[in-house]
Amino acid sequence: MNRTVNSNEAISFLDLVTPHAELKEELTAVFTKALDTAGFIGGPLVEGFERDFAAYCEASHCVGAANGTDALRFALMAAGVQAGDVAITVPNTFIATTEAISQAGATPIFVDIDERTYNMSPAKLAGFLERECELDPDTHRLVVKSTRRPVTAIVPVHLYGQMADMDPILELAERYKLIVVEDACQAHGAEYFSQKENRWRKAGSVGRAAAFSFYPGKNLGACGEAGAITTNDAELAKKCRMLRDHGQSKKYYHEVEGYNGRLDAIQAGILGIKLKRLPAWTEQRRAAASRYQELLAGMTAALTLPYEPEWSKAVYHLFVVRVGDREEFMKYLAAVNISTGIHYPIPLHLQNAYRHLGYKAGDFPVTERVSREIVSLPMFPQLGAEQQRRVASEAMNCLSAAKVG
Repeated sequence: MNRTVNSNEAISFLDLVTPHAELKEELTAVFTKALDTAGFIGGPLVEGFERDFAAYCEASHCVGAANGTDALRFALMAAGVQAGDVAITVPNTFIATTEAISQAGATPIFVDIDERTYNMSPAKLAGFLERECELDPDTHRLVVKSTRRPVTAIVPVHLYGQMADMDPILELAERYKLIVVEDACQAHGAEYFSQKENRWRKAGSVGRAAAFSFYPGKNLGACGEAGAITTNDAELAKKCRMLRDHGQSKKYYHEVEGYNGRLDAIQAGILGIKLKRLPAWTEQRRAAASRYQELLAGMTAALTLPYEPEWSKAVYHLFVVRVGDREEFMKYLAAVNISTGIHYPIPLHLQNAYRHLGYKAGDFPVTERVSREIVSLPMFPQLGAEQQRRVASEAMNCLSAAKVG
């Protein structure tokens, strides 16, 4: 039920208190069970969540991990990405995407995004593969012309809760014999209609593997760090289980050198409780996004609203708009106690951490233009209609006063 919002009441960007208060008894019971059984690592809580999350994603297997970055790194390594390889992704994402690529031993290479969805542009991907790459006559592998490094994988990011346009990406991957690993860390439950298969596909079930993050602020969030890999490949899942657990096939039998990247049992139990609520929370997010679209429809001359293609069922991890003078817009909303965010202010190719890759301003014009204008408005399942009306009203006050162009 929506409550009346005082004109001066703060509207937070994200509410993590309310859902945990509502679930406190169930969540506390998970901790109590772990204490009573000393089941802290692995066991029924982890196995149960892996089974249920695989079913939710319509994938055959789920492997829990310590966090989303580990999940993506393990998925890439298990899929066959090796030291010296190249993996293609986008510069409009959180750095964990490229950290996972680098930590798998590969080099990230960027292609620009689609200006409406903010996800990987299949046209830009095709252009890169056609113009910047060629088949090596000796190895018969696709290599980057300038470095001769083999191109092994494509990592599309399902950003802000909306899946990338996967049919053309998968078609390119098949043509060039590349692996597709989905970064689904913001897309729990998002769906994509595949024209090729004539059916809806869930995030996490489309590529060779996918990675999810359960960071507390995600649509499905743990009470700490957690992540998971989903896949339809039994052998890949087996490799991920070994990688997360020191390379063990069974206790003290190490097939490979692995990592300590296991999912804690307590976090798995918490996620299992929350997973039951995720479909309802998703519908609340979608309803909130629809309300925003209606409330802000009259401002489209100054405000660009999220675009959801017919082939997409987005889950709105974030509700991202674009505005000309972002600094003034955010400053105005902050002055009236409305919190906002930026996801993300500096594209990865311009970050100091990736200066060695040799990119420069102007290399990815769509990403760079978008990064100067994007603003994330408050979005969470419990966001009320009255709160949204106030956000929209204050946004209109700001824009109509010509304080933002």
